Amino acid sequence: MSERQGIHPSSQGTVISVRGSVIDAHFPQRLPLVHSLLRAGEDGEIAIEVQTHLNAEVVRGVALTPTQGLARGSLVVDTGHPLRVPVGRYLLGRVFNVFGEPIDRKGEVKETEWRSIHREPVPINERATTSDIFETGIKAIDLLVPLERGGKAGLFGGAGVGKTVIITEMIHNMVSRHEGTSIFCGIGERCREGEELYREMKEAGVLENTVMIFGQMNEPPGARFRVGHAALTMAEYFRDDVRRDVLLLIDNIFRFIQAGSEVSGLMGQIPSRLGYQPTLGTELAELEERICNTASGAITSIQAVYVPADDFTDPAAVHTFAHLSASVVLSRKRASEGLYPAIDLLQSTSKMLTPLIAGKQHYHVAQEVRKTLAIYEELKDIIAMLGLEELSLEDRRIVYRARRLERFFTQPFFTTEQFTGLGGKMVDLNDALKGCERILNDEFSNYPEKSLYMIGKIDEAKKP
Repeated sequence: MSERQGIHPSSQGTVISVRGSVIDAHFPQRLPLVHSLLRAGEDGEIAIEVQTHLNAEVVRGVALTPTQGLARGSLVVDTGHPLRVPVGRYLLGRVFNVFGEPIDRKGEVKETEWRSIHREPVPINERATTSDIFETGIKAIDLLVPLERGGKAGLFGGAGVGKTVIITEMIHNMVSRHEGTSIFCGIGERCREGEELYREMKEAGVLENTVMIFGQMNEPPGARFRVGHAALTMAEYFRDDVRRDVLLLIDNIFRFIQAGSEVSGLMGQIPSRLGYQPTLGTELAELEERICNTASGAITSIQAVYVPADDFTDPAAVHTFAHLSASVVLSRKRASEGLYPAIDLLQSTSKMLTPLIAGKQHYHVAQEVRKTLAIYEELKDIIAMLGLEELSLEDRRIVYRARRLERFFTQPFFTTEQFTGLGGKMVDLNDALKGCERILNDEFSNYPEKSLYMIGKIDEAKKP
């Protein structure tokens, strides 16, 4: 085996076996540490992450790239460091892969520092102890499902109900309201989805304050498993060094668990319940616990969550729920009625909606809104069979209020202006609360329902 130029003999090893993405390598002089990055192939194009030590001289790793061309006896080199990604202000507006390489064909990123993707969570004593509400400017979310600053929110929904639109709108509002930075992390995304999102964000004008990083569906499980850690390392730079609030969008957290399951299977670990990896809880916690707020800034995360076969008792869903402080559920029924954003106002929940955190007025208004909408939901069957005239006067009033509330919770978005022709609106929480209070007090009973559709503040409703 010929020594490569400038490579110390102690960091050289030999490939013993290649089984798909799993590579065993023999290092006679110095054993690489767990999580070390190994390079193999002609130009070092094959990247391998060490997962475990088999004995005093042999390591087992998972390839982060395709392993074509690798054979027994091939040279493998220990880089001496774990997988690293670039951090810095110059990352804004760019798109990267798990290795921190730009994939948007705009050339290399200059003047960047490289940091390991494996970092410890912020110690408990350095975290902020207060619970603050993270305002998004979207009425339905701020009033009924308030998000936690430095917390984690789940975005549940199928295809075509508006997950991407809500994500791009939040990025837009993050820039204009909080002067913050957004990081979009695509785990197991389809290439088409990533490309469409890039174009949509460019057209909406939010790309310049966003970093995008993808571990796409066609990539090996090792790369998909590590892309979330890479995105968090970039987010931690903006929080700790630039002292900015960061909005971290992950699509889809289930794909992270799925990639971990594939890696676990490749490594020969015995599967746990329903075929998931035995280390599922630990792996998810290692990622989620790094998302938090400190004295200098906060990483607020919104994660799209796929629930396998709509089974909320699935281990992937159960473990994810344990980390979330809010769940925003999107409804296909509301989308079909043209009520956008298509948030299911009764299914969506938040741990922040308590009198101590949100305030007594906010809590009271939200409970009244929920109560009104819940009664309307129960009365829908009666209305469908017998008609509205058969209801009591009080029930009819509740129905009128609920229908006006539903329309008031619609909102024109900045990121959809070119499609709808309506100017985007950002609404303060206080304005949303006032609007709901006035509707509940029957101030708008003489107004047609459509006058409250797709408006911002309640004062924009026009009387006929």
